This record gives sequence, C-alpha cells and structure tokens, in this order.
Amino acid sequence: MRLSQNFTLAELCKSQTAERKGIPNLPDTDQIGALEALCENILQPIRNEFGSFMVSSGYRSPELCVAIGSKMTSQHTCNNNAAAADFEVAGVDNYDLARWIEDNLPFDQLILECYTGGNSGWVHCSYAEDGRRETLTYSKAKGYRQGLLKDG
Repeated sequence: MRLSQNFTLAELCKSQTAERKGIPNLPDTDQIGALEALCENILQPIRNEFGSFMVSSGYRSPELCVAIGSKMTSQHTCNNNAAAADFEVAGVDNYDLARWIEDNLPFDQLILECYTGGNSGWVHCSYAEDGRRETLTYSKAKGYRQGLLKDG
C-alpha cells in the first residue's frame, strides 16, 4: 500500500526486531491514516528536497515498543492521530536536516538524537494535525534539552 508518492506501508512498518521476535507490527486503519499524514506532510517533502533516504524506524506496535525498551505511548505507535519516524539522509548533516525541517515543515515534535556532528545519530520527527512544534535535542549524557543544539 502506497502512503505517498515514494513511501509504502511496508517501508514504514519494517522492523528487524519484530521479524526476529515474531512480533506483529501492522497498524489499524486509523494508524494507517496517521502514517499517510506523516508521509505527505513530513517524509515526502524531505525526499523531494534531499532525495532518496530510508526510514530506520516508523510504525511500532505496542508489543514492539516493549520489546525495544520504548514507551507504549510513543508516537511511533500512531497514538492520538500522530505518527513518527526516525531517519537520516546520506550526505546531509543531521543538524542541518533538522534545521531545514524546523524552517519548512509542519511537524509536531522534532528531535535531534545522539548527534555528535555530521551524519551521527538520527532525526526523529512526528506529525499531528495540530502540532506542538516542539524541538528537542537528546543525548545519552545530557538527556532531553529544548531546541536543536549542535553540542549533542
């Protein structure tokens, strides 16, 4: 099933952990709607601007969240009509990518995660129709901090 011009449902549900552990990772109809909105408003515009890239983590069933040590309330579970994805674009500094998203897209939450320069870490971005426009930086050493920060 195609969610946008260049993204499919299979791509947004792929999980090596789910495959290894035999965990079902298929969204319901409402969750698919949230994933479509994420693709149309966030992922497809990024692909249009920067070219092809892969999503490292998209939809996660509650069972998968537990298996990887994430919260069952994560927006990756497409709760409350919001959806999230983790990704990076080869050859694009993740800080610069996050800043472009901040300046150009209607995100709900944007997190620069585990960034130490260049393509380190990844970008987490969620979409909800009435988004908060919250920007954060996360590092294991410093936890979550407000804003997009280059010092991880």
